[in-house]
This record gives sequence, C-alpha cells and structure tokens, in this order.
Amino acid sequence: MLNAVWADELDPGDVREVRALLLAAREADGRPEVAAEFDGGSHLLARVDGELVGYAHLDTAGDAFGRQVAELIVHPDRRRRGHATAMAEALLAKAPRENLRVWAHGDHPGAARLAERAGFTRDRELLVMHVSAADADWPEPSPAPGISLRTFVPGRDEEALVAVNARAFDWHPEQGRLTVEDVRAAEREDWFDPAGFFLAEDASGRVVGFHWTKVHPPNPARFGGEPVGEVYVVGVDPGAQGGGLGRALTLAGLRYLRDKGLGQVILYVEGDNAPAIAVYRRLGFTRYEVDVQYAG
Repeated sequence: MLNAVWADELDPGDVREVRALLLAAREADGRPEVAAEFDGGSHLLARVDGELVGYAHLDTAGDAFGRQVAELIVHPDRRRRGHATAMAEALLAKAPRENLRVWAHGDHPGAARLAERAGFTRDRELLVMHVSAADADWPEPSPAPGISLRTFVPGRDEEALVAVNARAFDWHPEQGRLTVEDVRAAEREDWFDPAGFFLAEDASGRVVGFHWTKVHPPNPARFGGEPVGEVYVVGVDPGAQGGGLGRALTLAGLRYLRDKGLGQVILYVEGDNAPAIAVYRRLGFTRYEVDVQYAG
C-alpha cells in the first residue's frame, strides 16, 4: 500500500533516495534535470514497504503571479500501478486546485491521462527547440548603431541585469522573479561562464539586453549523449525591441557555443511566443519536444 507523506525539509537519507529516483527517471526519460539542492517548498515522499517509489515537489512560494507549481515523478520501475493517481490526490489535498499548476516534462500520454482524470486542463506549452551547430552558418552579430555588446562582469553587472530582466519579462511566471541573489547563486554553479554571458549597452552605458548561455553535461537519454549548449535566456528591454537586438544577442551566444566545440544547441521558448519562434526558426532551430503545464 502506498504511503505518501509531506515534508518541509528532507534529511540526508531522503535526499539520497530522491536523487536516486530522479536519476533513474532521467536515465529512462531524459528528464528531469537533477537539482543540486532540495531546499524550499514542500516535498511529497511516496513509499511502498519503505521503498521510495514517487516524489513530488510543491513550490509553495509560487510563481510571479502567486500560483503554486508542482512536479510529480514516479520511479520508472513502479509506473502503471496507480501511484501517480494517489500522489495527485495527495497534491490536491495539499494545494488549492484553482491556484495550482503542474508540470509534465516531455508531454507524456500518461501525464495527459492523469491530468484529465484529476480535472486539470492544458494551460501552457514550453517548446524545446534544437539546432545542429556544426551545420549552421551564423553571421557576425550586427546590433543597431549606438548599441555595443560585451560580456558580463561578476560583482558589477548583477543589478543592471536584474533591472533589464524585470522589464523584459514582467509577463513571465518564472523568469520575471529573478533577483540579484539568484544571479549570485548562479555564479557559484559549476556551469556558470561569464565569457558566454553577453550584455548589450546603449550609448549611455545602460544595459538594454542580454543573452545568458549554458552548457549541459552529457545526458544518455537525450541529444545522442553529447554535451549540449543552451540559449538559456535572451532578454531585451521593451524600449529597445524591434531593431534586431534580440537576433544580434542570440547570434553572439550561438557563435560562442559553436566555438567551444559544442555540436548541438537547444533553447526553451513559450509555445505561444510566435515572434521569438520565428526568429529561432530563421536561425535553424526546429521543434524537438514540449513540456506542458496543466492548470486546476
């Protein structure tokens, strides 16, 4: 019988079990990315005879619009036994349905069936797009007159970055929440590389856009098991849009990733962001997969 218990904190033994479950899911599905830390929010630990068979995380702080966001994962060897349904019931008992969003990475049919049974609807699509860097002929970036590109300087540019990010992503449920503390925490991560972090400045020295790149280690279940570059975030101040700055910033990052020897590059983009998708298609990107967020 499944025993599902919520915890506000995970002890070291719980962390080891959760990490092992996530790695097993990543081996089978290619997702999720395995977090280095398990701080914040609430954690649902689902066990059968003491064995961890499922895990869910609920972000109780909420997104930029105050909606709680959850992810739910069942161990690949324990699926199709009703565990996900029981965990979904525990999730709905914990969080108010009308204020809850749940991610399904990869848009699996099983997740769609579970969402339908729970009365959730498809609310948001996050596209994963992909390009082969080896085959791409990306020109030099050419920003508009008066705009210059340079790389990010840790310890100096955090506040300017957060300010332009807030203006560029005031509509976005996750990216719009970026803080100076978040940036400084990212700078301590192994993947952080200021040489691949591009800022655009106007003639007065004001930051009006940025492109933050990222490199992912090999994942056996995705992209042929090779390291892959990512167009992590591209943001342009609304007052600087319409002059090709987004394309110039994107090109700067793409050429940097290609010059590092990465054969593949991915990006995430909202499924209803037609202008951005059009830009990325012209740069050679094609749809690879989709993540879905369901709403209560």
